[in-house]
Amino acid sequence: MKAKGTVYLVGAGPGDAGLLTLRGAELLGRADVVVYDALVNPDLLRWAPKTAEVIYGGKRSKEHAIPQDELNGLLVKKAREGKVVVRLKGGDPYIFGRGGEEAEELARAGIPFEVVPGISSVVAAPNYAGIPLTHRAHCSSYTVITGHEDPDKGESSIDWAQVAQMPGTKVILMGVDRIRQITEALIGHGMTPETPVAMIRWGTTGQQQSIAGTLASIGGVAARSSFSAPAVTVIGDVVRLREKLNWFENRKLFGHRIVVTRTREQASQLSQRLRERGAEVLEVPTIKILPPTDKESLKDALLGLNEYDWIVFTSPNGVTAFFEYFFQGFDDLRDIGGMRIAAVGPATAAKLKELHLKVDLMPDEYVASKIALAFAKYESVENLRILLMRAEVANRDLPKSLEELGAIVDDVACYQTVPETEDINGAAAKLLEQGADWITFTSSSTVENFHARFNLPELLKRFPQMKTASIGPETSKALQTHSLQPALEARNHTIDGLVDAIEKYAQAEP
Repeated sequence: MKAKGTVYLVGAGPGDAGLLTLRGAELLGRADVVVYDALVNPDLLRWAPKTAEVIYGGKRSKEHAIPQDELNGLLVKKAREGKVVVRLKGGDPYIFGRGGEEAEELARAGIPFEVVPGISSVVAAPNYAGIPLTHRAHCSSYTVITGHEDPDKGESSIDWAQVAQMPGTKVILMGVDRIRQITEALIGHGMTPETPVAMIRWGTTGQQQSIAGTLASIGGVAARSSFSAPAVTVIGDVVRLREKLNWFENRKLFGHRIVVTRTREQASQLSQRLRERGAEVLEVPTIKILPPTDKESLKDALLGLNEYDWIVFTSPNGVTAFFEYFFQGFDDLRDIGGMRIAAVGPATAAKLKELHLKVDLMPDEYVASKIALAFAKYESVENLRILLMRAEVANRDLPKSLEELGAIVDDVACYQTVPETEDINGAAAKLLEQGADWITFTSSSTVENFHARFNLPELLKRFPQMKTASIGPETSKALQTHSLQPALEARNHTIDGLVDAIEKYAQAEP
């Protein structure tokens, strides 16, 4: 008989993927099945193995992709199949998340389970809006109330008279549609109409939106701004601190939606830099890395490594791919021989340094003419054998420039880039529906594959506010072939240089 699996009820946090707990990330990494809700950041799904079965469970207000009873049964069924099931729930599983009901069902069925607490929007959303729930100068307690009770209940179980008289901050979850009734009830039971109120929508994410007013005015403010769920409402004097402590919404790229087109494996570096500056990031990978079609040339190069004077890597992808093949044939890194190593760009150099390999040459600028010039300044390359390890389809300018200096160049593909068409996190659909402020391109292949998938000129016409950002000249050339001029080109052709350029441009806008 097959052993039972285990169900893990994991709090996914309030929206910022960085707020997932280490335990949650660990469990996602070994899940056989992941069942997630609507308020879960889909970027978290990247932690799950590619072989995991991913099931959308819904749970937004009245929109349930899977009714709760069926969902409970699904968790039991998958566990009885001997699988590791991760039930991802927005915020914390036990705070207005029906996690208790799911745990009860698992207990009744005799299914082993574990509950992993998560950071709740109760504390996180006010934090990101600059509002501490407690403060010695204002209050020493807070109360959490649901503004969306079970609709099947005959009458409210919330004693608003008691709530109005309770000291401290009041936090209301899921009460956007009823904010007028709630505030009127609180005023009617004795609260001062001038009591400060803030509402935070999509807290902790790049979509965060905050409004403020008083108990008397917040209903009108919400209506005029078409404020909608999901949101947290904070009532109390601590709201006055918002103007002083609003750290998140004051970040330089807050309010900007930026598309990242790198591979899924590489996207995190650029995405993290942008999110740290407050941007909402849509990861829409346009390429994925596969083995080269011609493995014989790669095999010959690996067997003849000792014949080369230099090996040149033009990207971190090249480093990763080359050494994956290298260690299939060799057990010792010293078998790479005595050739010197050139790296194009600091990211490529950093990848090599992870292997404790010294980079002998790295040009200051990452274009073909500058690379050849750097070689010429370093030493004469006449009759030297240079192994160029890079993508299968790449610009011929670099090998041509080296050959003009007298070098003997073997241009060998160690990987190929192919179009990525999956939309695992729904970012591509969101881009087509709502547009963005920026599309970032980090290579000519990202331009070509993005255009093949979305028709870049047409997309830019559809969303006139959308601008393109290029990491460097080669990428800009790819845009220019489509009669497009990037709004900016990074002066420093690196990820950090690209982010700095976008930030500088954004700050200069009126």
